[in-house]
This record gives sequence, structure tokens and C-alpha cells, in this order.
Amino acid sequence: MLKKAYSRLRDLISVPSADEALLKAQFEVFSNQVPLMYGIVLINAWALAITFMSSAPVWLSTWIPVGLSAICVARLVRWLRSRHLVPSAQAAHKALTQTNRFAFILTAALTLWALSLYPYGDPYMRGNVAFFVAITGVGVIICLQQLPSAASIVAIIINIMFVSYFSMVGITSFAVMSANLVLVSIALLLVVKVQFRHFASAVSARTKLEAANRENARLANVDSLTDLPNRRQFFAHLEAAFSESEGKRLAVGVIDLDGFKPVNDLYGHAVGDSLLFEVGKRLSALVDSNTYISRLGGDEFALTVTDCPDDPTLLLLGEQICTALRTPFVLTEATVQISGSIGFSVYPQLAGDVHQLYERADYALYQGKRNNRGHAVLFTNEHVSAIEESQQLEQVLSKADLEAELSVVFQPIIDIRCEDNVSFEALARWNSPVLGNVSPDRFIPVAERLGLISDLTCAVLKKALAAACRWPDGVRLSFNLSTHDISSSDGVANIFGIILSSGIDPSRVDLEITETAMMYDFSQAKASIEIFKMLGCGIALDDFGTGYSSLSQLHALPLTKIKIDRSFVSGLDKNPASYKIVKSLLALSSDMGLGCVIEGVETREELDAVRKLGGVLVQGYYYSRPVAETEIARFLPKAVAASKAS
Repeated sequence: MLKKAYSRLRDLISVPSADEALLKAQFEVFSNQVPLMYGIVLINAWALAITFMSSAPVWLSTWIPVGLSAICVARLVRWLRSRHLVPSAQAAHKALTQTNRFAFILTAALTLWALSLYPYGDPYMRGNVAFFVAITGVGVIICLQQLPSAASIVAIIINIMFVSYFSMVGITSFAVMSANLVLVSIALLLVVKVQFRHFASAVSARTKLEAANRENARLANVDSLTDLPNRRQFFAHLEAAFSESEGKRLAVGVIDLDGFKPVNDLYGHAVGDSLLFEVGKRLSALVDSNTYISRLGGDEFALTVTDCPDDPTLLLLGEQICTALRTPFVLTEATVQISGSIGFSVYPQLAGDVHQLYERADYALYQGKRNNRGHAVLFTNEHVSAIEESQQLEQVLSKADLEAELSVVFQPIIDIRCEDNVSFEALARWNSPVLGNVSPDRFIPVAERLGLISDLTCAVLKKALAAACRWPDGVRLSFNLSTHDISSSDGVANIFGIILSSGIDPSRVDLEITETAMMYDFSQAKASIEIFKMLGCGIALDDFGTGYSSLSQLHALPLTKIKIDRSFVSGLDKNPASYKIVKSLLALSSDMGLGCVIEGVETREELDAVRKLGGVLVQGYYYSRPVAETEIARFLPKAVAASKAS
């Protein structure tokens, strides 16, 4: 029983150490209450001392108050110095525990001093002693309401000494006052307990809110899938790194995964998410403390390199990243293989601010994906010139009269069994009054960026169909469609209407799409292709083998032809790997019941190799470069050409 009571008393007068946030809050609030508390003690003590100076000994009425005041002032100064500090939980607990001990010593000393003055006063002065003890105790307890242990110590010491002393003096009014002080102290301690409970709850709520805010800030700056910094944090870090660079080399790299979308489409988003997580881990493992990796979104990542090394070393880092991304990813669901391209730009060499630094890295990535996919590309002066040319091109193209300035040339597609032309591929040409003849490789990407590609497609298609209407019925027209043409319902409707109104039999028209265009939005591409197939058009998959489509997706499309990309045909007679690829693709087209056009045949040796493999339809410079409509007659089937000549 006594042990339990002792344990409860110890808990009552001890400072709990479990809640670190509460300890810090107690320290903060109490440090602000200290001046008021010591002010109450000193004012009341000196008021009582002055009352007894004429009757009590000097050491009791003067020197003891001076000593107590010095101690209180020293403690006050110490707390005032620490009031703006943010201590650790351990330091706060130590300071509050010391306060408990000092509360015991100071309360006992002040009460003993006040009671020592009692015998030297008249009844009125003795009443002041009782009043001093009571009112000072109440004031101190109120000041200590955020430190209940110290408040309890003060209340216990005052009441034990006060009740014990005044019970022995034999004065009824003082005995009643003692009992009243006990009741008031109990009431105050109950109020302190309730207030402290509310205080602790408020601190707990604040702690939870701060934790939630920290988590929200973390989530706002961290990619939830890969745990890498997200786009927002990337740019914040880039701004900070740029401001601290002080003219030192700072590089930005933008990474784009090649082949991610087919993985997502084939295996599902769960596998795609797992792949992105593994990509993030692999990229993080490759970099050092000077390199900051982030995920910008989708399959795009970025990095900043502070204290950037020279250009060859930077490109070496990029190639290491690209090599690592080409290594197969072994996931739970499947083993997949992708690649990655990266574009770099460097400050201050070729970028003057943060925006330009990022934009030029992104431009280098774009150029790399077009010309050197799967490798690192550094933004250079040549790119600056290309941007300037592109901007000029954009301005001129946006104001161009497409109907008047665009023309069409045609490249024959030959059946090598009889050496007859069976089709022509229509190719756009732009003769600008400002820029002269502009290559399609230059103006078509610009038209796509400006949103003019649909207008360009319609203008060229009308001209190509008008020319094809004058050809023999057995000669077909092949026409290329862009990603935008087949991913836009308005674009599909416009092309549909142009073919119908041209007067040509739609079955003579082959519409060519690339694997890249098809994979941009497979479901929309499939729907568009089915509409054109219902119209009667043939559907050819252009540049086959260079994209990331799966055989299951190809099988789902109503294709009539595939066109083997020229990259597999170049040096076909000398390259065993190319020979095997073309052989496999020819076999695949045969098994799927599709026609197969082999592009890029430029030499007799390549043609002989194609003939040996069983190829039938060939297109390339060996037979002819693209020609104007006026030169088409010499490529028409011999019988038709003879009848036209007569």
C-alpha cells in the first residue's frame, strides 16, 4: 500500500520523458512564464520584508530577502537567456527536472523565512505572513500550470508547512485559513491537471499536424512510384544549384525510355510501374554525390550534375546510363528489355539560365531520339544554329500558302518478278518563296509542332489523289499518314472525305503508318485503321522493325502490307545479321498473308540478295529517286506506256 502511494507521489512530482514534443512545448511555455513567476515571488517577498524591517532582526528582514532575491534573479537571467533556444528533448527534460528541484528548495526556503517572521509582528503583521504564503503559493501554482509536477511540489510544501505551523499557534482564524488554503490548493491542482491535459492534447494535435505537413511536403516533392525527387523538386534543386554555381559548370540531363509504352501495353500498368521503379533504382546506383536524379513523369527522368566534368567525361556518364538501361530488367511478371536516350546541356557554355539549360537538354534528347537513339547527345553550337533555323522555319511555315507552295513527287515501287511498276509512294516537297526548297525531314516535324500537319496532309493528299486518278487502274498510290492524322477523329474524317470526293477507287490507295504512330495511342490507331479499311483502302505498316510493336498487336490490326525499313537493307549482301532479319520478316509477312515492300534498295548486289530471299516488291534509288508527276509515264507498265505514246 505504502509502496503504491510512494509510486503515485513520485509520478506526481516527476517530469515525464516519453513525449519529446510535449517536453519541448513545456520548456517553451514555461520559459515565457518565468519572468511573471519570479516577479510575483520577489514583489511579495519584499512587501513582507518591508513590513517587518522595524521589528525583526536585520539578517531576517533584509539579508535573507537579499540572498533569496539574488538566487531568483540568477535563475531568471538563466531562463531569459534560454527562452529563444530550441533545446533537444533531453535538454528540456533536464531543465524541467532541475526546475522541480529548485521549486522544492525555493518554496521551502520562502515559507520557512516567512514563518520565521511571524513571532516578530503584531496581529496585523502576522496576518500579512499568512496572506503572503497563501497568495504567493497561488500565484506560483498558476504560473506552473504547464509544469504540473512543479505545481504539485509547491502546493505540497506550502500546505504541509502552513497547516503544521498555524495549527500549533492556537489561533482559530489562522487554522481556518490553513484549511481554506488546502481546499484552494486542491482546486487549483485539479484546474492545473485539466489545463495540462488540454495543453498536452493541443501539443499532440500540433505534432500530428506538423507531421502531416511534413509528409505532404515530402509527397509534394517526391515521386510516389520511384521514391525519387519529382518534377517540382527537380526544378527547385536546379534553381538552387544554379544560384550556387557561381559560374562553375552545371549540367542537366533529360532521359527518355525507349520501348516503355509497348511494355505497358503488353503486360499492363502494374508491370510498367515495377519497371519504372527498377529504372529509378538502377539510375540511383549509377550516380555520385554530385549528381541528382529525378523522375519528371511518365517514362522521363532527369539529372543535374554539379561541379560538372569536361564534355567527354559527361558524355561517358551518359553512355554508362544508356548501357545500364539496355540491360534486361528481371521483374516478377516478366523479363523486359528497353533502352534509353539522354540529352545534356551545360551552363555556362551554351545556356544562360535555368529555363534555357533544361530546354536545351530536352532539345538534345529530341535530336538524339531522331538521329542516335539509345545514346547520349550533348547540346552544341550546331544545335543552336538548328534552333535558329527551326524558329525561322516555323515563322515561314505558319504563314505559308500550303496549297500553292507544296508539291508532290512519286517514288516507284517495283515488282521485281516482271520489272513493272505497281505503285507510287507520294512524298511531299515544299518550295518556299523565302527559304527555297526545304527538306521534308525539316518541315514535317515543324508542322507537327505547330499543329499544321493535318492541313499539310490534306493539301498533299489532294494533289496525290488528283495525279493518281490519271494513272492506269492497276497502279496503286501509297500515302504516308502522321501520328496526328490517325490519333485525331477530325483528321480521320477529313482524310476519309478527301478520298471519297477524289473519284479514285479507294482500293487503289495504300495508307502508310509507322510503328511509332501506331504505338502512340494503339486503340485510337486501330479504330482509325479499321475505318480506312472499311472504306476499301490498303493499310501498310511503314519502317517495320524499327519500333516497339508486339506481334500480338500487329495481328490485331487489319494490315495489308508491311514495309521493311531501309536500315535492314543497307549492305544486305554483306551483312549476315541484316540478311537473317530480312529473311525472317519476309517469312513473317508470308505467314500473316501480308504483302511486303523492301525499302532502300540502292545497289545491284542488294537487289540480287532480295531476289534470292524471295522478295517481290522493292523500292529504292536503284530503280529511281522520287520523280515529278510529269516523269511518271516512263515507269508505267510497258503496255500502258506504249498505248499512251501512240
